[in-house]
Amino acid sequence: MQRSSISDLIASADGGDVFRVGFFLLPSFSMMAFASAVEPLRAANRLTEKALFDWVIAAENGKYTMASNGVEVAATTELSDLTKCRMIFICSGVDIQRHCTKSVISTVRMIDRHGVSIGAICTGTYVLARAGLLEDRRCTIHWENRDGLIEEFPNLEVTEELFEIDSDRITCSGGTAALDMMLHIIAQAHGMPLATAISEQFIHDRIRDSHDCQRMELRARLGVSHPKLLAVVAEMGDNLEEPLAQTAIAQKANLSTRQLERLFRKYLGTTPTRYYLHLRIARARYLLQQTSMSILSVALACGFVSASHFSKCYREIYGRSPRDERNIS
Repeated sequence: MQRSSISDLIASADGGDVFRVGFFLLPSFSMMAFASAVEPLRAANRLTEKALFDWVIAAENGKYTMASNGVEVAATTELSDLTKCRMIFICSGVDIQRHCTKSVISTVRMIDRHGVSIGAICTGTYVLARAGLLEDRRCTIHWENRDGLIEEFPNLEVTEELFEIDSDRITCSGGTAALDMMLHIIAQAHGMPLATAISEQFIHDRIRDSHDCQRMELRARLGVSHPKLLAVVAEMGDNLEEPLAQTAIAQKANLSTRQLERLFRKYLGTTPTRYYLHLRIARARYLLQQTSMSILSVALACGFVSASHFSKCYREIYGRSPRDERNIS
């Protein structure tokens, strides 16, 4: 079947026909991301007083899907009817490995065979990857899940964009980024004035570009502005799998090890070694929760030379072993 690129599909949305969007909600989906995606469509219809868009919601059980916050959203259509949409989005959230079942993958592949453009919101990108629908495509996912996706699918080109449009695939990192993605679609189809009016309706003071950062700047996250300290923390974050020695980090920042120690104690209340360890253990926690990697593989991916040392450090920080962490998640 002839496939249209997302750009061509969006351009065709101004052809007079109602543009139908489908949402396939998986259990524990992100309510914030889903609402951010569907509400701009409603607002577009309201502000223009035209039926520019309509949308349908599908659930694997055919009845409803419970979001991660416990709210149930009722299905408005059967899964098979998603093939009648111009575009669908797989919307998911936490525990995506558990909810990405063979049945879900089969459904997504069936929709793809009908030539429907398939997108993903938040961890929905993982489903597309498992279904083999992201080959030779750039994609993005929530920053918390990015390392896990890369470890499990090393051949994918996973970016840090808010959203990615590549050929007939569109992926979104989730949260309020879904609002920016939909405003981009609306602007391309019906003009920037409408997208701006919708943004103002939602007290959204700036429509973010896809290249905007997913996370807050390091300066804002840490609450400090010392340039050398920020440079050191960034360097640590870039070298989690093969940790740098403290002397090497100090030299890169043109500091002595004593100066480095003083900076960390003054601004962060800890030592450089301890802070670095916390960064590596935090990454390990994401991998334990979001991948099926062995505990040893997780340890090695986070710069530990043995599973026993990794388990000891993990228990010290989180109060439970890596194995217990995986059983909880």
